[in-house]
Amino acid sequence: MGTQPTPERLSLMLGLVLLMLSTLPRYLVGGHDNRFNLILIALVVVAGVAAAHWRLLESEARARLPRLMGRLGLCMALGLAGMGLYHALFTDFIGWELLIAHGATLGLLFHALSIWLRSPSA
Repeated sequence: MGTQPTPERLSLMLGLVLLMLSTLPRYLVGGHDNRFNLILIALVVVAGVAAAHWRLLESEARARLPRLMGRLGLCMALGLAGMGLYHALFTDFIGWELLIAHGATLGLLFHALSIWLRSPSA
């Protein structure tokens, strides 16, 4: 397709890997074996694509990745705190496994929005 690999895409893929890892306890506790297996398959595929993406990155692009990963970690922490606050105020206790999955989802959304807002207009 002609697009160049970027550290922003790689950070989003790694965030997606974290998101899928955070959903695994939810499916284990709920007894959803089929969904658990499908998430594992998707996790392996996304991790493989991320590894290939890493190999295609140039050295200057790799140098930008630690800062993006720090931002991803901060966004994940903000997402977890935001979901914790939301569920504390508006819902009954839902369980730690669902809270982590929701927090990781919100965190990845924050990270994607921060990348989108900081991208240069083309």
